[in-house]
Amino acid sequence: MSNEREILWSPSQARAEASTMAQFERFLVSKYGLIFVDYGDMWRWSISELEVFWRVVSEYFDMRFFEPAETVLGKSQMPGADWFPGSKVNFSDQILANADILFDQTAFISCSETFGRKDLSWCDLRAQTASVASAFRDMGVGKGDRVVAILPNTEVALVALLACTSLGAIWSICAPDMGHVAIIDRFRQINPKILIAQDGYVHTGKTINLSETIGTIRAALENVEYFIHVPVVGEIGHSDINWYGLTKKSVKFDPTPVAFDHPLWVVYSSGTTGMPKPIVHGHGGVIIEGMKQSLHHDLTTSDRFSWLTSSGWIMWNSQWVALGQGATVVAFDGAPNYPNIDRMWEFISDEKLTFFGAGAAFYEGCIKAAAHPGKSIDLRALRSMGSTGSPLSGEAYNWIYSKVKSDVWLAPMSGGTDFCGAFVLGHPKMPVRKGEMQCRALGNAVRSFDKEGNDLVGEVGELVCTEPLPSMPIYFWGDDDNARLVESYFNTYPGVWRHGDWIEITPSGGAVIYGRSDAAINRKGLRLGSAEIYQAVESLEEIQDSLVVDLEFLGKTSFMPLFIVPMSGLELDMTLEDKINDVIKKTVSPRFLPNEIIEVQEIPRTLSGKKLEVPVKKLLLGGDPKTVVNRDSMANPHSFNDFISYAQARKIKD
Repeated sequence: MSNEREILWSPSQARAEASTMAQFERFLVSKYGLIFVDYGDMWRWSISELEVFWRVVSEYFDMRFFEPAETVLGKSQMPGADWFPGSKVNFSDQILANADILFDQTAFISCSETFGRKDLSWCDLRAQTASVASAFRDMGVGKGDRVVAILPNTEVALVALLACTSLGAIWSICAPDMGHVAIIDRFRQINPKILIAQDGYVHTGKTINLSETIGTIRAALENVEYFIHVPVVGEIGHSDINWYGLTKKSVKFDPTPVAFDHPLWVVYSSGTTGMPKPIVHGHGGVIIEGMKQSLHHDLTTSDRFSWLTSSGWIMWNSQWVALGQGATVVAFDGAPNYPNIDRMWEFISDEKLTFFGAGAAFYEGCIKAAAHPGKSIDLRALRSMGSTGSPLSGEAYNWIYSKVKSDVWLAPMSGGTDFCGAFVLGHPKMPVRKGEMQCRALGNAVRSFDKEGNDLVGEVGELVCTEPLPSMPIYFWGDDDNARLVESYFNTYPGVWRHGDWIEITPSGGAVIYGRSDAAINRKGLRLGSAEIYQAVESLEEIQDSLVVDLEFLGKTSFMPLFIVPMSGLELDMTLEDKINDVIKKTVSPRFLPNEIIEVQEIPRTLSGKKLEVPVKKLLLGGDPKTVVNRDSMANPHSFNDFISYAQARKIKD
């Protein structure tokens, strides 16, 4: 579908040869005599020799086994693959092994609008983890018990995660800015024993008091035995446990060996169209997928890594990939545009970050605000950048190279909460092409399929994975017969993971994501992902945001409304309508001109920033506004009102 895309950056020979990927390639040559013609050849080996590949990854990264595996892959089926059967590992043990090497070096820095700046050395991190784990153990927490938390992205959340999982207990976290209904919907499914909660936070200079919300959540989680309070606005209650009192005990770190597929944590689908799916990942799968992914991120102990993320997004979990490689993780807890749009770029400069990542929406917001951080902010330390959450537009690629830094490796990726990993991502030895992710991940048998399950190259198809991955869900909580798991991923192509995205595998081996396949647009026989329309429309300086859906009525031709949010001070008029239609006609196709353009105040988004195309489509096809979306799982629930009004007006008109 796409021609060869413009190259915006290529690594110097020195950088390419010093990369972690190059070091891994040299290891394969020296240890196993494996020489590959190019990356495509190496990728094909990694997915055709799964057992060899994943054994080599575990060996190269010195994966810590309390007990070795009998084999790498007992059963090679989806779902139900049996990885490293018989082995014993522990996520916290693997992460904190770095304390034996890095000692007093900084492991974690928290830059919080609520608490200020704090840092922890590797020894401090291990000591606090051991202390909290000992306290949890005294509370009767052991293998399989659930510990849940309502915490932001700070050191408290990290220490609590490591303490919990060191005992073989199961972790789950929600962000403090989530609605109480959304939090209860998630946590009540897994029946937690311990609840940890921060009772407030500071955002854009204002203190948000969560005392009442936390009280409501506590009352709804009837089986919680202990409440651990992180005080910000309130006093510690007589039955509460003060978090800070748990971190000071001097005890030995003593992690519990658990099976490779022992549950590590429960993460959740967005929950915008129904009860959120409680997705369970295993210790070993997350460890080894993170190791592999670190090759694609080019991470080492000298990196200072930060991903702008809420604790309610899978990127909170994914940032520990960097920690696992001994990098310093720098967490930002606050409003990224307060007091102005340069806030994050000043943070990058102040902390001398070498790797910074964020959701695509953050970069698009910087473009709309006409930010030019490279002009006045010192970004000399910044070597690498990442993006995910939604497709990054070609315009954003251009902006990063012209307004941020011309010599930076931009490595967007696409994967998901579902398997805590990335299907397509970066490669530090490859050129960066505008609007394109560099490669398919090692060990991930990613394909583009047509309806019949045929491989596509240079055309848009369904993103599928044809071989199992260690980090795929071990199950959904409460889904005893795996019916919900199978329905979610394996119904379309039996035995093959269907992810739900449109993807094009380019002739050069890269990939382009075109949005969700269940929100596809089909106009006069031509299928298109919504991302291409967004890229065209949002390239206009007058447009702040947009959303498009294709309404396929039975017995009627397709009807495609386009919703736009004009920049502040502007309104939709005939001149702007003509400009929107013209840019779609010229850069996409006349076939994809909208039937109607509607101005709204905001585009509805999930908590992780994704546009809610499917709920809007269901609403406009006659769905009940009360059931098509769970507003408590939205970042901006009020935004749905404009769409409800439009749906009602259309119903009257029809």
